[in-house]
Amino acid sequence: METIKVSTSQHIDIDYAVAGLGERVAARLIDFGLFIALFLVFMLLFTLTGLAQAGSITLIVLLVIYGVGFIFYDLLCEIFMNGQSIGKRLLKIRVISLDGSQATLGQYFMRWVFRIVDFTLTSWLAGLICVAVTENKQRLGDLVAGTTLIKTQPPTQLDQIAFHPVVEEYTPVFNEVNLLTDRDIELIHEVISTYYKTGNHTLIYHMAARISNHLNVAIPQGMHELSFLETIMSDYNYSTSRTD
Repeated sequence: METIKVSTSQHIDIDYAVAGLGERVAARLIDFGLFIALFLVFMLLFTLTGLAQAGSITLIVLLVIYGVGFIFYDLLCEIFMNGQSIGKRLLKIRVISLDGSQATLGQYFMRWVFRIVDFTLTSWLAGLICVAVTENKQRLGDLVAGTTLIKTQPPTQLDQIAFHPVVEEYTPVFNEVNLLTDRDIELIHEVISTYYKTGNHTLIYHMAARISNHLNVAIPQGMHELSFLETIMSDYNYSTSRTD
């Protein structure tokens, strides 16, 4: 599975899976299907109201607006929907910069301009080949803009929630967890989830070291780093539940 490292504000690198060819094509087909459905609905309404036969100026104006919307759809969606179109959001993929940051307006624009080469002039051939053979699954527009598409987190399930309730008889191990914030716990949870997906032990070691230094506590002998992080989460959940 191809992954890309995204650096958080706490300088922890998280590995995200890169969106493959199938997700990209499916997202594009969804977006294209939405425009076809919208066009058919408009034409049905125009036919029923008699505007289509009359050659109304209203029909012409609406068709021009429709065409402009179709051309600029991807650019506007990615700018205002944080790197996603409707199809990308449904497929849970998103455009990011290769350095892990949110793509800039210039990068979104370059991706949009090169759609002409990736899709229009080559009938999708250039885009499909590039995504299939490049390391980070990039089409030409991505290569020029320095972007790629990643898979975002799936819908949160109960066993994925960072703030689990704890049993009443739970005994906390680290009282220093009151120095942490909800965001710290969310980040620990994200690191653990990423570890289970990718098997990247380095994430666990780095996160455990940072938390240990931040709290000024030593990892107890016989407790490995993963158990340390899971204990920190349990202690924090217990601590916050007692103060609520």
